[in-house]
Amino acid sequence: MTCIWKNRSWTPMLLKEIKKPFNSLDYIFELKFDGIRAIIFASPKEVKIQSRNGKDLTKLFPELQEIKNLVHTNTIFDGEIVAFDKEKPSFEKIQKRLRLKNRKKIETLSINEPIIYMAFDILYEKKDLTKLELIKRKKYLEKYKDQEYFVKTKIVENNGVEFFQKVKKINLEGIVAKKKNGHYFINERTSEFIKIKNLQRDEFYIGGYSKKKNEILSLAIGEMIDNQFYFVGKVKISPKNNIYKKILESIKTKNYFCNFEEEIYYIKPTISCHVTYLERTKKNHLRHPVLKEI
Repeated sequence: MTCIWKNRSWTPMLLKEIKKPFNSLDYIFELKFDGIRAIIFASPKEVKIQSRNGKDLTKLFPELQEIKNLVHTNTIFDGEIVAFDKEKPSFEKIQKRLRLKNRKKIETLSINEPIIYMAFDILYEKKDLTKLELIKRKKYLEKYKDQEYFVKTKIVENNGVEFFQKVKKINLEGIVAKKKNGHYFINERTSEFIKIKNLQRDEFYIGGYSKKKNEILSLAIGEMIDNQFYFVGKVKISPKNNIYKKILESIKTKNYFCNFEEEIYYIKPTISCHVTYLERTKKNHLRHPVLKEI
């Protein structure tokens, strides 16, 4: 068996997704943090940070080098790198850190606006722990005290529905359900971990489209605010969609968007659609929009 400490060309276990929360004695529930999934390889000498796709993020988050002071042997943590804004996780702030290349700017932000590593699992502590049940891995993780840059995620027992309603009320990203006796499967997506997202749903209007080589249409959608039509994002539809032909046959017009200009086919925004999305950015763009109906 390959040592996951020495050979790091693997990806963390991924989550399946369902729409509705549930209660279960066989699962624990945790908050789904809106950040960057990251594996941390920590020893008393150094910390290496790896994204879920295997990208080296170590230089982007120098504040996480403090984690080496927590461990006494080779250790692998699984968790989420999170930036907070007004006590809520901010994906925009973490994206800002990911785009930085200037070393001095990275250092300055690491001091003035430090991120936090939310640790929810431990995969290695001098030996491979992935074959242990989750509850036993959590006991290993519990030994590590919360610090300024390292915080363990809190657990809710059994009551996933009530927990999800609380998360929805304060408009956080969602929850994760994890099987108590589940093992950790690297390079796999399994039902041992399940995510339930707190999706928003609103009505928007189609203001234009572009056509891809595979015949998929990318629809530019927007909403009316103070009698002006604002772009909020793009969603895709396939030729199988009932409205596909109607959009292609729509009369091409001027650009009705007041905040968007691209080389696309513009149409009069009279066709409405329902779209689910995770949240709106500060520019009022939708994150992860998905077309539901027209």
